[in-house]
Amino acid sequence: MTVFPVSASTISAKALGKFAIEKYNLSEDFTCKLFRTGMNHTYFLSSDEKKYALRVYSYNWRTKQEIEQEIELLNLLKDNNLSVSFPIKDKEDKFIQTINAPEGNRYVVVFSFAEGEKMRFMNNDTCFSIGSLMAKIHKTTLNKTTERITYQKNTLIDLPYQYLKEYFSEELPEMEYLKELGKTFKNSDFEIAKKGIVHLDIWYDNMAVSNANKITIFDFDFCGNGSQILDVAYFCNQLFFIETNKDTYESKVQSFLDGYQETNPLSDKELQLIPIAGASIFIFYLGVQAQRFDWSNIFLSENYLKMFVGRIQSWIHYHDSKEILPSKN
Repeated sequence: MTVFPVSASTISAKALGKFAIEKYNLSEDFTCKLFRTGMNHTYFLSSDEKKYALRVYSYNWRTKQEIEQEIELLNLLKDNNLSVSFPIKDKEDKFIQTINAPEGNRYVVVFSFAEGEKMRFMNNDTCFSIGSLMAKIHKTTLNKTTERITYQKNTLIDLPYQYLKEYFSEELPEMEYLKELGKTFKNSDFEIAKKGIVHLDIWYDNMAVSNANKITIFDFDFCGNGSQILDVAYFCNQLFFIETNKDTYESKVQSFLDGYQETNPLSDKELQLIPIAGASIFIFYLGVQAQRFDWSNIFLSENYLKMFVGRIQSWIHYHDSKEILPSKN
């Protein structure tokens, strides 16, 4: 019988738990359970007294150097007393493990557990706190660089469009729209924006909110170099689609921007970049879904493209019809 190779596998939680207990010198009462598969696979290591998040990076998704750079960033933020999920050393003071999966070597990192709950519908105070934490992260990473992706027109729009072409005809109205929208993004427009290391995926699903309204941000898998307004715009973008009542949206986004600008003021020119910055990240993630078709094929279809591009269009049209909130400078 022919033994076929695999392109992706799900590692046994039981075997992974034994592996983690040995590598991290954990007590035998720790259990490991699969929490979620997706871009990477997330497991929870738990005992009666402690809990960790364990990430198994997908095969050929991130290089070891990219993961090392992610870890370096997280340790920088931790050392500056910023509330993020940070990497845990094993008993040999190493952060990264390598396991031999059926498809090839995959990397494993254990992170501190972000206490609290995911809060899709957050109040104004929570939005303010998120803005404040994001601004403190940006102040810490201002003008710093990492040996990872740089987010600009090529990586945010041009390459994603090429990935999408492998699955969708360029003659589709949605593809034509993305191509035309891409022409409105000019790298030169972002030269006025503050730059540093950005998260690029800060939204409710990647943060925990405690009872005391303490925010903990996690999942820095997409961290890279770029204009800080990208993170600001993406959170506004996500909030836009969560809050169907746009008066509520305006109130909450103002609280978020107030919290952000209290620490890291934005110029009016930076605020004017929010619509195209938010749209560009949505295009980027569409490209990721095409790039990782092995993970996203259950929903990557023409209907999905129509829905997703429709969201981008509604975001752009909304901002075309209103003035961007002024800065607090």
